[in-house]
Amino acid sequence: MPLTAKLFLFLGAINALLVVVLGAFGAHALKARLPQEMMAVYQTGIQYHFYHAVGLLIIGLVAAQIPVSGWLKGAGWLMLAGIIIFSGSLYTLSLSGIRGFGAVTPIGGAAFIIAWALLAVAVLRAH
Repeated sequence: MPLTAKLFLFLGAINALLVVVLGAFGAHALKARLPQEMMAVYQTGIQYHFYHAVGLLIIGLVAAQIPVSGWLKGAGWLMLAGIIIFSGSLYTLSLSGIRGFGAVTPIGGAAFIIAWALLAVAVLRAH
């Protein structure tokens, strides 16, 4: 299996594990402590974190099937960056209440969008 496939499968699995832990933490430790509005922000972070942990797994599986390209690697790294920036900013916003963290969330969203586009290009360009 190519190293890139192993790397993104590993990163996807670690992020899936992390999102389950963070989701359980939110459901059990935060639900009674956070205002409803901030709990909804936290849950949005969880949702997108999960979707893109699966996205990393998909990239790893694709990397095991087609020649690894810069498009595919870029998709993986941007997917990871999106998790950190998008979900991370929402987790931080919901826990701290500091609205300024929401200003960076769209950067993570853009990383997600570009990552999916790069994955599509990588698949289309594969020989």
